[in-house]
Amino acid sequence: MRVQLALNVKDLDEAVDFYSKLFDAKVNKRKPGYANFAIEEPPLKLVLFENPGADERLNHLGVEVFEDGEVAAATERLKNAGMADAVEDEQTCCYATQNKVWSVDPQGTRWEWYRVIEDSETFGGS
Repeated sequence: MRVQLALNVKDLDEAVDFYSKLFDAKVNKRKPGYANFAIEEPPLKLVLFENPGADERLNHLGVEVFEDGEVAAATERLKNAGMADAVEDEQTCCYATQNKVWSVDPQGTRWEWYRVIEDSETFGGS
């Protein structure tokens, strides 16, 4: 498992260059308006959305897991706590097909608990 930090950036090329140097890491996936890093140390999935007009730099936070059972357990835990905002099974988002559950904290920050099933050539609708 690793924490995900998804940021809105003004200039994707500039951001990729900066974070590549900051974490001494190569970009994992690069598509138009989108890039992500799968950083081993510290365990972090850094996602960049080119969105120059965004009101906030933070897009959302998440936890990436590697087994569907972990998504199912998080979904059950969040539903039981009344915190599951949305459940998405086999949905394409961010150039990947994923299973996930969303929650929103009291201040409005969106969190996702997800597993990537496979890469996709399309961004998707989520």
